[in-house]
Amino acid sequence: MKAKTTLIFNRSEITAGTCGASLGPDAVVTAARQQKSDFFQRNPHIEVDDFNELLDIPTPYRFAKRIDGLIKVYKNVSELVFSEMKAGKIPVLLAADHGSAGGTIAGIAAANPTARIGVVWIDAHSDIHTPYTTPSGNMHGMPLSTVLNIDNKACGINDLDTETIELWNQLKNTGKEGTKINPADLVYIAVRDTEPEEEHLMKELDLRNYTVKEVREKGVENVLSEILDKLAPCDIIYVSFDVDSMDPILTSYGTGTPVANGLSPEEAAGFLEGFAANTKTACMEFVEVNPCLDEKKNKMAEVAFELLERTVNTIHNR
Repeated sequence: MKAKTTLIFNRSEITAGTCGASLGPDAVVTAARQQKSDFFQRNPHIEVDDFNELLDIPTPYRFAKRIDGLIKVYKNVSELVFSEMKAGKIPVLLAADHGSAGGTIAGIAAANPTARIGVVWIDAHSDIHTPYTTPSGNMHGMPLSTVLNIDNKACGINDLDTETIELWNQLKNTGKEGTKINPADLVYIAVRDTEPEEEHLMKELDLRNYTVKEVREKGVENVLSEILDKLAPCDIIYVSFDVDSMDPILTSYGTGTPVANGLSPEEAAGFLEGFAANTKTACMEFVEVNPCLDEKKNKMAEVAFELLERTVNTIHNR
């Protein structure tokens, strides 16, 4: 029996530093139409509320911008992921910014309360800041800290007010109270733009990062095999794919925080299809397409669509 997927659109961009990612899912749909693909007809999507209206008013939370809205996004995303997984579906999310991915993991944990969850984070950034360490206050740099249930106060540079602390703790307890994943079960691919506070935490937690250089030296298939071996003790795997993991020269600058020297689209496809073929993979997410920043018209969305289609087809055929 073929695996069944549920396509979820999440247009929330309240955690990013640059607007436009909310248009990403529709840009991907446009790319499919330009290719005369019926993918979105065959795979109808459901949506979650985005609360992007908060972008129109000042946020009082300097070190956790719009955290009040993000709590609602986390709740909605986690509840939808929970219900779809309970119905036997594999959620595939097409999201705007990466900040809501902690809500996805919270939903996975709530639906599988005794499961050990492996996370593969394919991204140019480690996304492991906290309100205590962030230099910007943009919460798209914090989703992994919420599910690891960490504050990193040892590297703190910000003094938080009581309300921000309470909201941060509430966010970390979305779906299932406390820690959702173990550091040993988190693997990075292509992370290459980090800050000292994040680097300290990555070293302290012994987080594994497969650099682009290592991917090229070993080959995608060998790295994929190593990661699956490392995550073998896990019951289920979640894969989060940020398009900025790819090289902007080979794709476009149509993403919020592009970083040079990334993966090629074919390397990204190798990883995504490889994980999609594994029966432990129970949820996948694509994020950060921003057509407003695309100097090649809609190129990033076109690349993202091809990767999304190949990934979903692989899941259906496993």
